[in-house]
Amino acid sequence: QVQLEESGGGLVQAGDSLRLTCLSTGRSVSTSALGWFRQSPGKEHEFITAINFNGENTYYADSVKGRFAISRENAKNTVYLQMNSLKPEDTGVYGCATSPWASTDLRNYDNWGQGTQVTVSS
Repeated sequence: QVQLEESGGGLVQAGDSLRLTCLSTGRSVSTSALGWFRQSPGKEHEFITAINFNGENTYYADSVKGRFAISRENAKNTVYLQMNSLKPEDTGVYGCATSPWASTDLRNYDNWGQGTQVTVSS
């Protein structure tokens, strides 16, 4: 069974950077696409970024293009989210999940982690 654990969140100021980590402590995720999602205050989960199984294809929400970067190290069963130039509107709980293929639709994802809180102050 895939078990995902997110880490790396925290309280930062606008313009700062954070690197989030999503680690699979169970079954290997080397054959799965991985996605990052965010639940912001007063909002539902929204797609942030996704990466296909071998890391060759990535997808980003318009709001984070040019600022966030997703990558993976399959040998470590880990996917990362590098977040630069953070804005207050980036605040939320960031979680990762798996999908048979990279998709922007959260309904395609399973094995959701607990999430890690990112708070960006102005």
